[in-house]
Amino acid sequence: MSVQPVSHPEQQPRVPRTADGIAGVLNGARRMAFYRELGQAPIDRVQELLNRWWCEAELDADPEQDRIVSAARAGTLPTVTMADVVRLRRERGGELPGE
Repeated sequence: MSVQPVSHPEQQPRVPRTADGIAGVLNGARRMAFYRELGQAPIDRVQELLNRWWCEAELDADPEQDRIVSAARAGTLPTVTMADVVRLRRERGGELPGE
């Protein structure tokens, strides 16, 4: 499995890691889908759901979204292994989800 590298020059994410932060970035139909999934999710799946939708909201808020999506569809988006992502995150002092 590989993931795409994401470069964020700012320290803070574009989207607050809250349900309202996520919903504030999504368009009307996607916002309703998010709230519907959140409202129907069992309590033990809520964090997983919020993490997934936060990633989608971050992409929606990315000014380079069109370029990233086009490159992903074309198979030209640079990728790295998940092991590299974890290693780099730990080297930079960042926590991983669930830690």
